[in-house]
Amino acid sequence: MKVRVLGCSGGVGGAARTTSLLVDQDILVDCGTGAGELSLEALLRIDHVFLTHSHLDHIALLPMLVDTVGNLRERPITVHAPDETLRILRAHIFNWLVWPDFTAIPDRNSPILRMQPLQAGELVRLGERCVQALPALHSVPAVGYCLHCGGDQLAFSGDTAVCDQQIAALNALDRLRYLLIETAFPNEHQDLALAARHLSPNMLHTVLDRLTGRPEVYVTHFKPGYTTGLTQELTNCKSRLPPQVLLNGHCFDL
Repeated sequence: MKVRVLGCSGGVGGAARTTSLLVDQDILVDCGTGAGELSLEALLRIDHVFLTHSHLDHIALLPMLVDTVGNLRERPITVHAPDETLRILRAHIFNWLVWPDFTAIPDRNSPILRMQPLQAGELVRLGERCVQALPALHSVPAVGYCLHCGGDQLAFSGDTAVCDQQIAALNALDRLRYLLIETAFPNEHQDLALAARHLSPNMLHTVLDRLTGRPEVYVTHFKPGYTTGLTQELTNCKSRLPPQVLLNGHCFDL
């Protein structure tokens, strides 16, 4: 299993691309603007999209993906997400007002888009590959994910504040090699991080100190205007798990 970072920013501008991870050639974890880095041929290979939550920076390219490749495929794209996330997609995106309802095109018996609910703790098996939803605590219902194919595990926090349930789930992973975890705002804006249910470097430090394993830690979801300050604060972090900054194009082999 190979995971490639297509986008890992909390916003856009210049080279910034919002969250999307490509797993092998056929799975996306989130579908932010980073998914636009893929060629048409690569987009045609996407069979599954696992969404962490419904915010636009994580779903922005999903409507365009479905519209671009739907009529060129012989099977639907399956979107996996919590029930509430799927409800929001149906009500506010695929509603014939913002975008066509591709769960009914060409008809509901053979749609271009299929929605599959999953909840925290649920495991989806795709051949030898496993995608397990992890708890998260955000301003809307959200999950993270653990990816593996029987060996090393990669966990992606999704958007989250300090979440006791997620920390417990991470500590229960016995082969956790990589942790991709968000930090959106610098310490001087910790009040904003708390209100928006994101992490700051100080809050990230709290999470890392509660982990029992020793994964390599990569920090994602910087708000573009705070990149320099966040990078410096993470460099100064004295956690036993020193965080690294996640970059577009970064690849992980599992």
